[in-house]
Amino acid sequence: MLKLPRLYAIADASWFAEDDRLYAFAEELAAGGITWLQYRNKSGNVRQMLTQARELRRRLPRSIQLIMNDRADLCLAAGFDGLHVGQDDLTPEAARVVLGPDKWLGVSTHNPEQLQEADLSAADYLAIGPVFATSSKRNPDPVVGLEGVRRARALTRKPLVAIGGITLENAGSVREAGADAVAVISNLLSHPRNSAQDFLRVLG
Repeated sequence: MLKLPRLYAIADASWFAEDDRLYAFAEELAAGGITWLQYRNKSGNVRQMLTQARELRRRLPRSIQLIMNDRADLCLAAGFDGLHVGQDDLTPEAARVVLGPDKWLGVSTHNPEQLQEADLSAADYLAIGPVFATSSKRNPDPVVGLEGVRRARALTRKPLVAIGGITLENAGSVREAGADAVAVISNLLSHPRNSAQDFLRVLG
């Protein structure tokens, strides 16, 4: 079974005015010790996304697992290690057909019903959230809280990622609630190398 790292970093291209800043951010995270990085770009065109993804793959060590958000075709074209889909994207089964058996596949869930359905799917890991209020999405789903993480943990044996509003101050409690990994976006933006190291220290 897949063993997730404690810290699941996400690089959202919309946070960066220039591509070079995105790449520098990812390289700093790598220097800080992350081993998984999801690339997310909700607003770019296909050419831009593929260019950015291939450049991330070129610049980062092969030891870092790169996960593409939403786009199975770009995951393959960029040589990424896995794909993460949401409730409005490809189904896990459809994604698996495109990806083949050797890529990691994750699915976002926001309530027990979605999680139970995803648990029966071809996904390798499941995400639950938002755990806390978050500013990284324009129209976030309802907050599930720590109790939502505990309930998710009770409903699946698959690796579980908690996402949404996770900070240095609350990351430990999220892990204690049963998450194998915490996904962090905005709280890595300032001093990414040091921030990654701080999260890894807190997560134990």
